Amino acid sequence: MDFRPAPSRPMTGPEAAAEAERILRTAFHDQPQPPALIPTSFRDETPLPKIGPTPPVLQPETRTVPAWAAGTAVAAIGIGAGITGVGCGAWLILQGLAAVTLTSVLMVTLPLAALAALAISRRRGQTGGRPVLVPLGNNGSSTAHCSSVRSPRPMHRDHSQPKIHFRYTA
Repeated sequence: MDFRPAPSRPMTGPEAAAEAERILRTAFHDQPQPPALIPTSFRDETPLPKIGPTPPVLQPETRTVPAWAAGTAVAAIGIGAGITGVGCGAWLILQGLAAVTLTSVLMVTLPLAALAALAISRRRGQTGGRPVLVPLGNNGSSTAHCSSVRSPRPMHRDHSQPKIHFRYTA
Protein backbone atom coordinates (compact mmCIF):
# COMPACT_ATOMS: atom_id res chain seq x y z
CA MET A 1 0.00 0.00 0.00
CA ASP A 2 1.12 3.38 -0.78
CA PHE A 3 0.11 5.72 2.02
CA ARG A 4 2.08 8.91 2.46
CA PRO A 5 0.53 11.47 4.80
CA ALA A 6 1.52 15.06 4.50
CA PRO A 7 4.39 15.63 6.96
CA SER A 8 3.60 19.21 7.91
CA ARG A 9 -0.14 19.31 8.58
CA PRO A 10 -3.00 16.86 9.29
CA MET A 11 -5.40 15.92 6.49
CA THR A 12 -8.80 17.50 6.28
CA GLY A 13 -11.96 15.41 6.10
CA PRO A 14 -12.33 15.44 2.27
CA GLU A 15 -8.59 14.70 1.84
CA ALA A 16 -8.81 11.71 4.26
CA ALA A 17 -11.86 10.35 2.43
CA ALA A 18 -10.14 10.69 -0.95
CA GLU A 19 -6.98 8.99 0.38
CA ALA A 20 -9.04 6.13 1.90
CA GLU A 21 -10.85 5.68 -1.40
CA ARG A 22 -7.53 5.54 -3.26
CA ILE A 23 -6.08 2.97 -0.80
CA LEU A 24 -9.13 0.72 -1.03
CA ARG A 25 -9.22 0.95 -4.83
CA THR A 26 -5.54 -0.03 -5.15
CA ALA A 27 -5.83 -2.80 -2.51
CA PHE A 28 -8.78 -4.57 -4.13
CA HIS A 29 -8.14 -3.74 -7.79
CA ASP A 30 -5.76 -6.66 -8.38
CA GLN A 31 -8.02 -9.27 -6.73
CA PRO A 32 -9.49 -11.92 -9.10
CA GLN A 33 -13.20 -11.55 -9.71
CA PRO A 34 -15.44 -14.44 -8.54
CA PRO A 35 -16.66 -16.63 -11.39
CA ALA A 36 -20.09 -15.98 -12.77
CA LEU A 37 -22.86 -18.15 -11.36
CA ILE A 38 -23.46 -21.24 -13.48
CA PRO A 39 -26.71 -23.16 -13.06
CA THR A 40 -26.03 -26.66 -11.69
CA SER A 41 -29.49 -28.18 -12.07
CA PHE A 42 -32.29 -28.19 -14.59
CA ARG A 43 -35.99 -28.89 -14.10
CA ASP A 44 -37.85 -30.15 -17.12
CA GLU A 45 -41.38 -28.81 -16.83
CA THR A 46 -42.82 -30.67 -19.82
CA PRO A 47 -45.71 -32.95 -18.77
CA LEU A 48 -45.05 -36.71 -18.82
CA PRO A 49 -47.29 -38.97 -20.88
CA LYS A 50 -49.62 -41.29 -18.98
CA ILE A 51 -48.50 -44.33 -20.99
CA GLY A 52 -45.16 -44.39 -22.76
CA PRO A 53 -44.49 -45.87 -26.20
CA THR A 54 -42.39 -48.76 -24.81
CA PRO A 55 -44.39 -52.00 -24.26
CA PRO A 56 -44.13 -53.74 -20.87
CA VAL A 57 -41.57 -56.52 -20.52
CA LEU A 58 -41.95 -59.60 -18.33
CA GLN A 59 -39.41 -59.51 -15.47
CA PRO A 60 -39.30 -62.95 -13.85
CA GLU A 61 -38.22 -63.24 -10.20
CA THR A 62 -34.95 -65.16 -10.06
CA ARG A 63 -33.90 -64.46 -6.48
CA THR A 64 -34.39 -67.24 -3.92
CA VAL A 65 -34.02 -67.06 -0.17
CA PRO A 66 -31.93 -69.87 1.35
CA ALA A 67 -33.70 -72.06 3.87
CA TRP A 68 -31.21 -71.20 6.64
CA ALA A 69 -31.85 -67.48 6.14
CA ALA A 70 -35.63 -67.95 6.31
CA GLY A 71 -35.23 -70.13 9.42
CA THR A 72 -32.98 -67.57 11.07
CA ALA A 73 -35.47 -64.79 10.34
CA VAL A 74 -38.38 -66.80 11.75
CA ALA A 75 -36.34 -67.73 14.84
CA ALA A 76 -35.34 -64.11 15.39
CA ILE A 77 -38.96 -62.99 15.19
CA GLY A 78 -40.03 -65.76 17.58
CA ILE A 79 -37.28 -64.99 20.08
CA GLY A 80 -38.08 -61.29 19.92
CA ALA A 81 -41.77 -61.94 20.54
CA GLY A 82 -40.95 -64.32 23.40
CA ILE A 83 -38.58 -61.88 25.06
CA THR A 84 -41.18 -59.14 24.68
CA GLY A 85 -43.72 -61.36 26.42
CA VAL A 86 -41.27 -62.11 29.24
CA GLY A 87 -40.51 -58.42 29.61
CA CYS A 88 -44.21 -57.53 29.73
CA GLY A 89 -44.80 -60.24 32.34
CA ALA A 90 -41.88 -59.00 34.44
CA TRP A 91 -43.22 -55.46 34.17
CA LEU A 92 -46.66 -56.56 35.34
CA ILE A 93 -45.19 -58.52 38.24
CA LEU A 94 -42.98 -55.62 39.30
CA GLN A 95 -45.91 -53.22 39.04
CA GLY A 96 -47.83 -55.56 41.34
CA LEU A 97 -44.90 -55.73 43.76
CA ALA A 98 -44.61 -51.95 43.86
CA ALA A 99 -47.94 -51.69 45.65
CA VAL A 100 -47.91 -53.28 49.11
CA THR A 101 -51.17 -55.18 48.96
CA LEU A 102 -52.19 -58.73 49.71
CA THR A 103 -51.68 -59.60 46.05
CA SER A 104 -48.15 -58.25 45.99
CA VAL A 105 -47.21 -60.05 49.22
CA LEU A 106 -48.60 -63.31 47.84
CA MET A 107 -46.68 -62.80 44.59
CA VAL A 108 -43.47 -62.72 46.60
CA THR A 109 -44.20 -65.44 49.15
CA LEU A 110 -46.01 -68.06 47.07
CA PRO A 111 -43.04 -68.89 44.80
CA LEU A 112 -40.81 -69.21 47.88
CA ALA A 113 -43.35 -71.45 49.60
CA ALA A 114 -43.58 -73.58 46.46
CA LEU A 115 -39.79 -73.99 46.39
CA ALA A 116 -39.79 -74.99 50.06
CA ALA A 117 -42.55 -77.55 49.47
CA LEU A 118 -40.62 -79.04 46.55
CA ALA A 119 -37.46 -79.28 48.64
CA ILE A 120 -39.31 -81.01 51.48
CA SER A 121 -41.02 -83.50 49.18
CA ARG A 122 -37.72 -84.25 47.49
CA ARG A 123 -36.06 -84.86 50.87
CA ARG A 124 -38.88 -87.19 51.90
CA GLY A 125 -38.48 -89.10 48.68
CA GLN A 126 -34.76 -89.57 49.29
CA THR A 127 -35.05 -90.81 52.86
CA GLY A 128 -38.11 -92.99 52.35
CA GLY A 129 -40.39 -90.99 54.63
CA ARG A 130 -40.19 -88.24 57.16
CA PRO A 131 -36.54 -87.52 58.00
CA VAL A 132 -35.44 -87.85 61.61
CA LEU A 133 -34.49 -84.75 63.49
CA VAL A 134 -30.85 -85.78 64.12
CA PRO A 135 -29.58 -88.19 61.46
CA LEU A 136 -26.63 -90.46 62.29
CA GLY A 137 -23.35 -90.30 60.46
CA ASN A 138 -21.07 -87.58 59.21
CA ASN A 139 -22.88 -84.58 57.83
CA GLY A 140 -19.69 -82.98 56.48
CA SER A 141 -19.58 -80.35 59.18
CA SER A 142 -16.19 -79.05 60.16
CA THR A 143 -17.11 -79.39 63.85
CA ALA A 144 -16.84 -83.18 63.57
CA HIS A 145 -13.11 -82.90 64.25
CA CYS A 146 -13.56 -80.84 67.38
CA SER A 147 -12.95 -82.77 70.58
CA SER A 148 -15.95 -81.23 72.30
CA VAL A 149 -18.40 -82.68 69.78
CA ARG A 150 -19.46 -86.27 70.39
CA SER A 151 -19.73 -88.50 67.37
CA PRO A 152 -21.45 -91.88 67.10
CA ARG A 153 -18.32 -93.22 65.43
CA PRO A 154 -15.88 -95.19 67.58
CA MET A 155 -12.78 -93.28 68.59
CA HIS A 156 -9.40 -94.32 69.91
CA ARG A 157 -8.68 -94.03 73.61
CA ASP A 158 -6.11 -91.27 73.16
CA HIS A 159 -8.70 -88.95 71.59
CA SER A 160 -11.45 -89.52 74.08
CA GLN A 161 -12.38 -86.89 76.62
CA PRO A 162 -10.70 -87.21 79.99
CA LYS A 163 -12.86 -88.56 82.78
CA ILE A 164 -13.19 -86.43 85.85
CA HIS A 165 -13.56 -88.37 89.10
CA PHE A 166 -14.94 -86.64 92.13
CA ARG A 167 -14.37 -87.94 95.59
CA TYR A 168 -17.20 -87.47 97.90
CA THR A 169 -16.41 -87.61 101.53
CA ALA A 170 -19.15 -87.76 103.98
